[in-house]
Amino acid sequence: MTIQTVGIIGAGTMGNGIAQACAVSGINVVMVDISDAAVQKGLATVAGSLDRLIKKEKISAADKDAALSRIKTSTSYDDLKAAQLVIEAATENYELKLKILKQVDAVVAPEVIVASNTSSISITKLAAATSRADRFIGMHFFNPVPMMALVEIIRGLQTSDATHDAVKALAEALGKSPITVKNAPGFVVNRILVPMINEAFFVLAEGLATPEDIDAGMKLGCNQPIGPLALADMIGLDVCLAVMDVYLTEFGDSKYRPCPLLKEMVAAGRLGRKTGQGVYTY
Repeated sequence: MTIQTVGIIGAGTMGNGIAQACAVSGINVVMVDISDAAVQKGLATVAGSLDRLIKKEKISAADKDAALSRIKTSTSYDDLKAAQLVIEAATENYELKLKILKQVDAVVAPEVIVASNTSSISITKLAAATSRADRFIGMHFFNPVPMMALVEIIRGLQTSDATHDAVKALAEALGKSPITVKNAPGFVVNRILVPMINEAFFVLAEGLATPEDIDAGMKLGCNQPIGPLALADMIGLDVCLAVMDVYLTEFGDSKYRPCPLLKEMVAAGRLGRKTGQGVYTY
């Protein structure tokens, strides 16, 4: 199955980033959101991102125009009928995703593949709620999508080999480096990353080192571009805590116990960059 048109639901950070990656690679996009203002904002973000690539001489003005001409915006799910693959990139909320997937399921042809860009919700569970469980898959892109090479391709229990192979081929066509993952809480990257961040909070709480020295240690000793505490501030401390809570519930293993300091900071409203104060002050 050749994927020539991709439908994207959600014109936010992830949705417009996926749209840009597709359009730049010569794939047509239908980007859908609930309001015209939302899709226009998403399109403007793509245009701004392409302008920065022109300044860096990565693409030409003609490349930008060609990419933008491949993105159609809409507020109607009916326009998704043109797509061979639909990617749901809405907020990380199970009930919302379920509602969207049922609407998509009713509109697109039976052979169309549906993917979710979820970073934490069970692909097996989402697939079971559709009429195409074998043609349902996880495509977890990383932010910022145009820059990050990784895509986690998550197979639900029901995902067919043909679905996996088509989606993997598409990810490669976008210039990405996909990895294949079985369905489990946090998949691979966040399963390793968030407990590491949690452990950095334990180290901080025990007063073993200053936040600056903890971050410097991980940057210089493990070649990480950003330290775990600064990264937590970027992600949002509330998000880190929510993920740890999910792991603790789903795995039932005490090694996923959220650090009390992390819980305390979230309770204080110190969520990181978005509130101006987290481990660091912004």
